[in-house]
Amino acid sequence: MSAEIRPIARALLSVSDKTGLVPFAQALAGKGIELVSTGGTRKALAEAGLRVLDVADLTGFPEMMDGRVKTLHPAVHGGILAIRDNEEHQASMKEHGIGPIDLVVVNLYPFEATVARGAGYDDCVENIDIGGPAMIRAAAKNHADVAVVVDPSSYATVLADIDAEGGTTLATRRRLAQLAYARTATYDGAIAGWFAEVEAKENTEAAAESRVFGGRLAEALRYGENPHQSAAFYVGGAARPGVATARQLQGKALSYNNLNDTDAAFEAVAEFDPARAPAVVIVKHANPCGVAEGASLVEAYRKALACDPTSAFGGIVALNRTLDAEAARAIVEIFTEVIVAPNATEEAAAIIGGKKNLRLLVTGALPDPRGRGTAVKSLAGGYLVQSRDNAVVDDMALKVVTKRAPTTKELADLAFAFRVVKHVKSNAIVYAKDLATVGIGAGQMSRVDSARIAAHKARDAAAAGGFAEPLTRGSVVASDAFFPFADGLVTAIEAGASAVIQPGGSIRDNEVIAAADAAGIAMVFTGVRHFRH
Repeated sequence: MSAEIRPIARALLSVSDKTGLVPFAQALAGKGIELVSTGGTRKALAEAGLRVLDVADLTGFPEMMDGRVKTLHPAVHGGILAIRDNEEHQASMKEHGIGPIDLVVVNLYPFEATVARGAGYDDCVENIDIGGPAMIRAAAKNHADVAVVVDPSSYATVLADIDAEGGTTLATRRRLAQLAYARTATYDGAIAGWFAEVEAKENTEAAAESRVFGGRLAEALRYGENPHQSAAFYVGGAARPGVATARQLQGKALSYNNLNDTDAAFEAVAEFDPARAPAVVIVKHANPCGVAEGASLVEAYRKALACDPTSAFGGIVALNRTLDAEAARAIVEIFTEVIVAPNATEEAAAIIGGKKNLRLLVTGALPDPRGRGTAVKSLAGGYLVQSRDNAVVDDMALKVVTKRAPTTKELADLAFAFRVVKHVKSNAIVYAKDLATVGIGAGQMSRVDSARIAAHKARDAAAAGGFAEPLTRGSVVASDAFFPFADGLVTAIEAGASAVIQPGGSIRDNEVIAAADAAGIAMVFTGVRHFRH
């Protein structure tokens, strides 16, 4: 046996996630390995007919304080941390009757899941594991002699080593140690993040002194935004429905850009209450290129597609209701990268199945547009952290600032357009009519250019659809931020807009309002800006 191989004589198992536990423990016992365990894990193993030593018999102390203290004892940590070829360590073990522990199998109290299900403060605190991380970190530190397993996916690796080598290899133990420290770092980061969220609710002006962000590897991606960039997808502990929680029913592997665009599309479509109407969002390069509500999903899709059929080619389609067969047939008529919806009927899934590369994701639910959350952007040497933009137009006190007030129909279109503009890269201008976008201008350095581009796209769409005039005639327009000058508004007026929704707040608001009054159009202020970068 190689000097780097460490045989396993005793294993300590204490897990919350009992997936694969019994077969793994049976395999260990079958190799003559003594099993030591705690609480519910010991009970599960004993019920499976396995001989298992209670950790209380090892320590000489019973579990106490509602299970808060079980393994925090020298008989446990000495057995884990002792360096096997250190004479002083071995003498201490002999003096105090401590036996070595060669394998530590621990996964942690489900803190992240507890927070995700909306549990109360005390319940969340009780699901902060103490003994588990201590054992994991101890075993990982002493990986020269001890193997540590923090996830059931590693069980097969350990058994394969034992079968092939008679023990664990140093390479395996080192890899397991990395996974262990990554898990405890992620776990502590989730706890710190939760405390930061709690504090933020009570003191909105306070910023945490330090923040930790982490996640577990969901998938190693072929490459990043470009082929020369490496990339991976990590999943955090939050349970917000979306790409991180979705099931992929079919299609080839998702790329970095697919994931980014699908997230943008699904967050955008969540702005539209499915109880009000079916809605569809089409996204390209993280920007909506068509959004609509309709009497049915297929109607909403065709209205959204009509906004910019050229850009929709190779795009992402997000729906706010269960994908049905009629909508599926329409979507597969043009090349689409991803469809994402809360669910899909069997017939719809079968139709999508005819396009083997088309990815179909179902999430089970829509994310709450009002939900709290954190947005993180990496900078050179640091991070920008902010609360997610959860302002919803339905909650805003709209202020009519022009002589003419918008009609009921215009108000509905204005609210629709402001839902959309929130998800368009700044500077953003959105023209909408009959609860559908008819022109979208995104990502320009000047607002007037975004207004011009949106109008230009509307003319192109009208020509493609065989309309006599651009659909911006009689439309409404939304701006994600105030008009710094009247020129952007004038462009919208020239395009045929009859009403405008914008945050307001410019030092030249009076000039902009005067231009609107001169043209006889209505304008409302929201008081809320929706920059998106």
